Amino acid sequence: MGKTALIVIDMINTYDHEDAESLIPTVESVLPQLIGLLERAREHGVPVIYVNDNFGEWRSHHGEILDNALSGHHSHLVEPLRPDESSLFVVKARHSIFYETPLSYLLHQQGIDQVVLCGQVTEQCVLYSALDAHIRHLQVVVPRDAVAHIHADLADGALRMMQRNMGAQVCDSEELWA
Repeated sequence: MGKTALIVIDMINTYDHEDAESLIPTVESVLPQLIGLLERAREHGVPVIYVNDNFGEWRSHHGEILDNALSGHHSHLVEPLRPDESSLFVVKARHSIFYETPLSYLLHQQGIDQVVLCGQVTEQCVLYSALDAHIRHLQVVVPRDAVAHIHADLADGALRMMQRNMGAQVCDSEELWA
């Protein structure tokens, strides 16, 4: 087995969208686990890669996305997760972290063959990213307590699909880099 990377999906967010009211409470509930994952990954030298939606702002870059999220009404959800100087950042436009991004190339260049997916939204971007990772022959790990959802029933089904159909390891975040 090669290397593992922690992929933080869409957590640099202004929460100015139609599902935000349903999403924010679950983001708040997984925030401590996300913070712990980031700390342990960094302590163990695990590459941390943020893959974040550009929210349709085609002239934006990661600094602008971060600045907008930190200046918004929900900066308390972003500040504890902000990228550090060693973090990598990939901007995406659609649900999957792989769709029309350089992430596959980056992972290959880094010798990474296992990805730990955390962030949001379990039944959308995390699910689609897990499938795309699986078809790229990457091992997938999803810490169930470090992914936020909009619909609990769909999130439960998505986690089961990732485990059953994609061979993903679904675990608790404390099992990683303990």
